[in-house]
Amino acid sequence: MNETTQTQDSLRSEARIAHGALHRLRQDLFVGAFAFRPLPPLEDAKISRWVPWLPERLRHWSRWLPHVTVGFFTAFVLLVELASSGPGPLHGMVAAGFALLVAAPPMLTLFRPVGAFWLSLLAFAVGAFAEADSSYASLFGNGAFPTHVVVMVLVVLRTRPRLAMEMWLVTFAAAAVLTVLTSTDAGDVPPVAVFCGVILISAAAVRAWREERRQVVKTQTVTEEERTRRTLLEERALIARELHDVVAHHMSVIAIQAEAAPYRVKDTPPELATSFATIRENAVAALAELRRILGVVRSADPDAFAESDPEAPQPTLGHLDSLLDSVRGAGLTVEAVVTGSPRPLPQGVELSAYRIVQEGLSNALRHSPGADARVEISYVLGGLGVRIVNGAPSRLAKPSPGAGHGVLGMRERVQMLGGEMTADHTEDGGFEVAAFIPVANTTGETKAGGARA
Repeated sequence: MNETTQTQDSLRSEARIAHGALHRLRQDLFVGAFAFRPLPPLEDAKISRWVPWLPERLRHWSRWLPHVTVGFFTAFVLLVELASSGPGPLHGMVAAGFALLVAAPPMLTLFRPVGAFWLSLLAFAVGAFAEADSSYASLFGNGAFPTHVVVMVLVVLRTRPRLAMEMWLVTFAAAAVLTVLTSTDAGDVPPVAVFCGVILISAAAVRAWREERRQVVKTQTVTEEERTRRTLLEERALIARELHDVVAHHMSVIAIQAEAAPYRVKDTPPELATSFATIRENAVAALAELRRILGVVRSADPDAFAESDPEAPQPTLGHLDSLLDSVRGAGLTVEAVVTGSPRPLPQGVELSAYRIVQEGLSNALRHSPGADARVEISYVLGGLGVRIVNGAPSRLAKPSPGAGHGVLGMRERVQMLGGEMTADHTEDGGFEVAAFIPVANTTGETKAGGARA
């Protein structure tokens, strides 16, 4: 009983496998066989990488090199077929028609690859019947079969690897039938089948390698995009956290002053007291809502030079000396220069400037070990200038997995404040970051600064 059940299960499994194979064969070779699938030109980036020495105009036209190559091969096949159509079973207009039938499939692979296979198979069958009555009858003796092999290779390179096996099976199944119908010798079918199998497997391997390489490039691109997007979201989350600290402080001051104001005025009018009470209530409600929405982004600070207390006030340019001492202790020789007359700036501007300097020095430590750094803070009319520059490294930097997005964070911070920033390598092999943050009103609070890059 158990053996019978196992046999039935085995038969069902084999039937499912055969059904799946036939379904794939039908989908690949029959459904939409003549669908329009044009071969696009080569990408400019590939041409520039392969032949960078070509002039730009020639590089533009070389994108069509595969199409031109197939076109030359088609013309070659047509000429050969026409030249070989002397006295024999094929002559005159019939020979010209057969030559076109043989030569058309290679060109058709550029637009309808699977349809080109069926047309080439038809040319092979017609050629086999035409040569059947000749004294040197051979199933593979006419020029249609070598062209058919080339067409199969082109179809595999244009579609998917598994079509190699499917086309091979269909071709030599047709060859077996033609051998019977034309009464030709079948002795050369096995070696030709093996030879064609080797060629098609090689083409399938090339196609599979190209697909794998394309998938790796696509995965790397998606990974880099996801990393950039994640870094940007993290930067904005940290900006929201610091914005919460800045705004919460001022909202708290408004609430306290609104509550204390009625007691500073003798015989306060009821309307004024009501207004102060309303201001206080709105400030407290806004503060509570701000804390509810933005408080969730509070987290431990991952930066090596951040304040250890998450509840400590956000740093300003007044804390710059402590930051410089920290990086000097880490082994970086840094010089600080302040030009202009220092003056109070909006808290958001000072916070952003501090974070830009912090990230610039962190990058110098990570990517330029052994180099000297210079920090310049410029108080100018209408804003604040920040410049961090370091020299070339004196030794190799250690790998920093996941790094490379610090400049993105600094740029996000500066753009949020309406400023401008440049970041690029210097001529001596170092790196320079320069930013200008506009300050329209040095006594009022502008938009608060963002997070560490």
